[in-house]
Amino acid sequence: MRLIFVYNANAGNRNAYIDSLHKIVSPSTYTCSLCKLTYGVFSEKKVWKTFRKQEKVEMDFYHKDEFVKQFKSKWLPNYTFPIILSEKDGGLEVFLSSEKLNEIETVSSLIEVIKKGLLSR
Repeated sequence: MRLIFVYNANAGNRNAYIDSLHKIVSPSTYTCSLCKLTYGVFSEKKVWKTFRKQEKVEMDFYHKDEFVKQFKSKWLPNYTFPIILSEKDGGLEVFLSSEKLNEIETVSSLIEVIKKGLLSR
């Protein structure tokens, strides 16, 4: 199994700069809860980075434009981003929806939810 994390942001240095600025100026209106949970203003949170490196499940990370390009198919559902998908035997399933991600308030809670989800699969 592999987890696919898709941020509600587009790739590129310009977009990263704009996203960082948005987090500083108006954090309450920033639309990517996955990014808010796993990244500070300028870099990945240490606790998240440690979890990501120590967890035994494969994890891939995409910005929404990269994901759509990589997985483009007429059968691909219209996902709401951010989202965490699981891939098993070539199929994609929702692991954590954007609605669930929006309810999570801390990176530690996100890690706990991911660990529980992995145990149940």
